[in-house]
Amino acid sequence: MITDEEFLRISVFMKQRYGIDLSQKKVIVNGRLENYIKSNGWHNFNEFMDAVMRDVTGNQEKMLVNFLTTNHTYFMREFEHFEYFKGVVLPWLRKKESATKDLRIWCGAASTGEEPYMIAMVLTDFFGLERNQWDTKVLATDISTKVLKQAMAGIYADDQLKNIPEHWKRHFFHPISGGAQYQVTDELKKEVLFRQFNLMDPFPFKKQMHTIFLRNVMIYFDEGTKRELLQKVCEALIPGGYLFIGTTETLDRTGTPLEIIQPSIFRKKEGIK
Repeated sequence: MITDEEFLRISVFMKQRYGIDLSQKKVIVNGRLENYIKSNGWHNFNEFMDAVMRDVTGNQEKMLVNFLTTNHTYFMREFEHFEYFKGVVLPWLRKKESATKDLRIWCGAASTGEEPYMIAMVLTDFFGLERNQWDTKVLATDISTKVLKQAMAGIYADDQLKNIPEHWKRHFFHPISGGAQYQVTDELKKEVLFRQFNLMDPFPFKKQMHTIFLRNVMIYFDEGTKRELLQKVCEALIPGGYLFIGTTETLDRTGTPLEIIQPSIFRKKEGIK
């Protein structure tokens, strides 16, 4: 069983490195790490954390992050966002970027890939025959290498696709394992660029984004961390750019250039760099 001292060490480490607030989740931390620690020969949580700190490959730290981050997502989640994206955001962007035909869209909590693939499907649907003239690749990042591996494989059980429109299922997926599973088509895979990224790190973007999806990730951060992250997000958005967060999440917009369009959809004010 994890001691208070060991729990504090792990929760401070995760907060400092990744912004994740585990301060009220001692039972969860114990439950997710205990078997891994025992089966790998460490006698306690401190020994494991010593190994994390010593491991120059960073593999043990990746394991720690994979165990302690929750990645629950599904296709069509909060679909009203995608309807707004297709009905309002994309017509504005098609007009705005008609000369460059370059769209910069970032999904900052990609998890097992459902969300970025959904964005790519909407883009394909919207642009239709024009799509080849546009650069519509979606940047999809996550902190967890484990879920990114699943996302890049793009394999989902049949029941995971039950809410997807039939024409999307036919067009963007092909059956494998005798129809028990479906895999994303190579064509759709090419539309999503998966990368590992820690939201606490400086943002590496050379150009500002047109739209940022940062859904259901800020619930893991305390208010101070959220404010710092939101500041970086605002700087990474073009004037007039859109931010989507989870429908159950709240945002303190004090001191930010964001205006609320509807709950969980925000827009950066025009004229602010």
